[in-house]
Amino acid sequence: MNDGADSWAVYLLECADGRVYTGIARDPEQRYAKHLSGKGARFTRANPPKRLLGWVWVASRSEALQLEIAWKRLPRDQRIAALQASLKP
Repeated sequence: MNDGADSWAVYLLECADGRVYTGIARDPEQRYAKHLSGKGARFTRANPPKRLLGWVWVASRSEALQLEIAWKRLPRDQRIAALQASLKP
């Protein structure tokens, strides 16, 4: 689950066409399930997700939105590298 009541996650999904979707959620696994069911973002309805690559927890929705925007500006490989770097202890 998450690290605290106010925590938000920034998550990455790999889509069937190889593109990577970036989003925010309080429960990334539940949000991934919504994307799979076709009730997620418009992008994932058109580009079905293949797998949840992972997520990082941040302290607030504001921080999550800022990180989401920063990651969306990165190319695919750098976006995945940023996630992996955030997951290291």
